[in-house]
Amino acid sequence: MRATALLLAFAILPAGALRAGDPAPELRLTLAEARALALERNVELRVEREAAAISDAGELRAKGAWDPFLRVDARLRERTDPVNSILSGAPSGELAPTVRSAGLSLGVVQLLPTGGSLSFTSTLAREKTDSVFSILSPAWTSSLGLELRQPLLRNRVTDPARAALRVARIDRGRSAASLRRIASDTVAAVERSYWSLVAAREAVKAQASAVALAERQQEDVKARVEAGTLSESDLATPLAEVERRKGELLASREAAARAENVLKSLLLGDPADPAWASRIVPADDAEPSTVPAGSAAPDIAAAEERRPEVAEAAARLDRLAIEDEAARDRVRPQLDLVAGYTGRGLAGDPNPGVAPPFPTGPVEVPEALDGGPGRSLGTIGEGRYPDASIGLSLALPLGNRAARAESKQLRSARVQAELALLRARQQVGVEVRNAAFAEETAEQRVAAARAARRAAQTQLLAEEERFTAGLTTSFFVLTRQNDLTQALLVETRALADLRTARVERARAEGTLLSDRQIQLHDTEPAAVPERGTR
Repeated sequence: MRATALLLAFAILPAGALRAGDPAPELRLTLAEARALALERNVELRVEREAAAISDAGELRAKGAWDPFLRVDARLRERTDPVNSILSGAPSGELAPTVRSAGLSLGVVQLLPTGGSLSFTSTLAREKTDSVFSILSPAWTSSLGLELRQPLLRNRVTDPARAALRVARIDRGRSAASLRRIASDTVAAVERSYWSLVAAREAVKAQASAVALAERQQEDVKARVEAGTLSESDLATPLAEVERRKGELLASREAAARAENVLKSLLLGDPADPAWASRIVPADDAEPSTVPAGSAAPDIAAAEERRPEVAEAAARLDRLAIEDEAARDRVRPQLDLVAGYTGRGLAGDPNPGVAPPFPTGPVEVPEALDGGPGRSLGTIGEGRYPDASIGLSLALPLGNRAARAESKQLRSARVQAELALLRARQQVGVEVRNAAFAEETAEQRVAAARAARRAAQTQLLAEEERFTAGLTTSFFVLTRQNDLTQALLVETRALADLRTARVERARAEGTLLSDRQIQLHDTEPAAVPERGTR
């Protein structure tokens, strides 16, 4: 599309066109292309896109609370425990038995959507001891356990993880609304600046035409002075008028340069961009299109639904509502239901250093325990060593003044947010009504300005004919020229104001982006609209 070509043109513009003494290169730009450049390069919009990307990452981070947590622990250990007993089990000549072990443990914790947690643990260890009381050495111990912890009071309805996710989703919506607001404001600013530049350039043309008319009148008076029909002093009036109008022409050129710089500040994202040296030439006519059917009556309710400012205020209220709910939950005592089951296993080889046979006979390893790690795990499946539990866990903060104070603060903040939302809705209603009235007034001003300009043209022609016939002086001709110039300036300003009023109404009603067929994505550049203006 041509907007892409314009971006490339901006990038390579100064390669050889800005040598000293060369005129500034011109760039013809339609309003649609100006919007596309602003949406691509505007600094504030780019900042807001990054804020939207941060919000997306924030939601992903909040979801990470439900990622399972895996912990693996592997260790080697050798210990000799001090034993204060005649039954220490120590081998001959030793004070206490020595145990050498190698173990592996694995644990997985999963947060549940109900606010509870589910923990799975598994261990496997090999122990070798010289204790004369141990039947197995080496011995393989194992376990598989599952524990459920479910809050019954605090953290049952909401908990930090669920609250954080809800807040992150609201922040993402608020960031998207903020992006739409910045984009809408940017597009509105571009269109206002574009039409201001058009009006400023038309004003330059009107002032240049006024200078040309004054110079023509000066030449006419000069010819009459040379012919002897007018005195030398009659030449002073048109001469003074020419110089005065030249001053107004210079002022209008300065105003046009300022209007162009305002537009460039919206289109160019880098103050060092060489495109600042170019001269923007608006390609669209200031003549406004007809008003779309059915847009005369403002729809306040629909505007409130569409305006991103209302969505932002509503998002702030929703966030405070969640924080208030979480704070009230923290005031409650914590009562958790805790249920667990652990299956334990044991197996191994006969201990060669076991104590001499008891009176009942030699020590024998039970068949169910004779084996390696596989047999140890098998005893878990056989349920030989179960460990089941269920109970309640109560944590009661005494006083809990911090949570109570926080809850009170958030309740007040929530009321403030409700009032802010009400104020935003009220402001939208005021802006929509004002914009509709301003558009209606601007249309009437355009009609009045056109009638005044046509009348001024007729009066100037009549005055010039009277001057040619010798029935008036150049002073009155110059006065009629000034009247026509002023009428042209008023008409030009009225046309620009009408376009600006329509832009403001579309922004106030929240239809600016959709009317221009602009699609926004949080982390992607805005789609370039089709060429042409609305």
